Amino acid sequence: MPNSTVSSTNTLLNKTLMALHLASNDETSSETKENSVQEKRLSVKEKVLSYNPITNYQLHTLHYAIKSFGYLPAPVLESLIGYLNGPTSKQYMHVDAHLRLILAVNSKLKIPLQLIEMTELRKRFAADAVAMQSPKVWQQVGDKSFGNMKPFAKKAESAINWEDKTIANADDGDMTIRCYQKQMSNTGFGFKKVQNNNPDETVLLFFHGGGFCIGDLNTHHEFCHALCEQTGWPVVSVDYRLAPEHPAPTAVRDCITAYAWLVEHCETFGALPSRILLAGDSAGGGLSTLIAQQIITPDKNAWLDLGDSGQKTFDILQHLPHPMAQMPLYPVTDIETDYPSWELYGEGLLLDHADVAVFDAACLENSLLPRQHILTSPMLGDNRHVCPSYVVAAELDVLRDEAFAYASQLKNYGIAVQTHTVLGAPHGFIHFMSVHQRLGQETQHIITGFASFVREIIKTRALLSA
Repeated sequence: MPNSTVSSTNTLLNKTLMALHLASNDETSSETKENSVQEKRLSVKEKVLSYNPITNYQLHTLHYAIKSFGYLPAPVLESLIGYLNGPTSKQYMHVDAHLRLILAVNSKLKIPLQLIEMTELRKRFAADAVAMQSPKVWQQVGDKSFGNMKPFAKKAESAINWEDKTIANADDGDMTIRCYQKQMSNTGFGFKKVQNNNPDETVLLFFHGGGFCIGDLNTHHEFCHALCEQTGWPVVSVDYRLAPEHPAPTAVRDCITAYAWLVEHCETFGALPSRILLAGDSAGGGLSTLIAQQIITPDKNAWLDLGDSGQKTFDILQHLPHPMAQMPLYPVTDIETDYPSWELYGEGLLLDHADVAVFDAACLENSLLPRQHILTSPMLGDNRHVCPSYVVAAELDVLRDEAFAYASQLKNYGIAVQTHTVLGAPHGFIHFMSVHQRLGQETQHIITGFASFVREIIKTRALLSA
């Protein structure tokens, strides 16, 4: 991340810390010290006083700064929230003071999206998203930075390795995917034997969120890393093309092309073509639902609305094995209906009415498709045979109720559905998994729950085929 990219988030955090005189000479070395056996255990007061104002934009700065707020005593947190005119516990009863402070900072920083060029918005989002991630998820075994690693690894130590690959997109241009794999090191007397660890013979295809306009492989790296680490499944993250340069349904076509690539190459991940999983958050959750729908029940007329390019995608769909399951997180499923959550949570949170309007216009204004179309709104399509689904909703989210509506529709069709709602969580909460303790625990719980959901499907299928 270039140092010249200045984050407005850091500016406000700096002012906030200075206003309460919480600055000292120590900057962002606390997490590095956590791994040292010689680390001095600090009192809460010492921890509070150990954080400097953030004067320079550096990689992972937000991770240290936002995480540090969790160490503050409750009265200090409430003072900060009051200073920023943030939300009270009465407004959001399931939200602790640490998260309310995060929301308050966001509210103060928020610039109306229509005032920002999309290219600049992408840079800002990418910078802030990566800056909030833990440095640990960016370390790979074999990096030169690991020169001081211990020569003897622990028995059965796991490591996550990832590699970027270039594949063709839906129009035969270049598209990047990032492939994560978990490896186990069985060690003894300094000798290490590394083996791939994929006992479920599954692979997960992930689609990042960002309103179909922002986001990339890096913005969702931490979550994909966690998916791979917790489940042992290989994860393939897709860097599909973005609007407005590439309006709907370009992203859908790119993601179907990535699915077709994965079908052809799943053996290299130790996976079976019949055990491909789908997942994504927000816009990526919507892509997951659309791709599951169109792979299982492709709509020829809908694709022919795109002419030759649509015919090409439809031809690909005819030969793809069905996904085994999907996990859409706070997904976009219905672009027209005004659900109650639209009014309840459309202002003052991480995603508001104005944001949705900007992303909506960028995706649809120059699309070849009409606004209400099967390939832009999953609830309009045929979901009678969609794969088993683990649907995740955030309580404080303008999109909450359309996630519920989608899950309800699938249940009415007799599809196996499990719905998990994270109380007190805003839209996009997975970006806070390593800086907010409860949201980190909730994210781990979601991944564990989906893994159990999938393994039960595998078990049931095995019994039925026996």
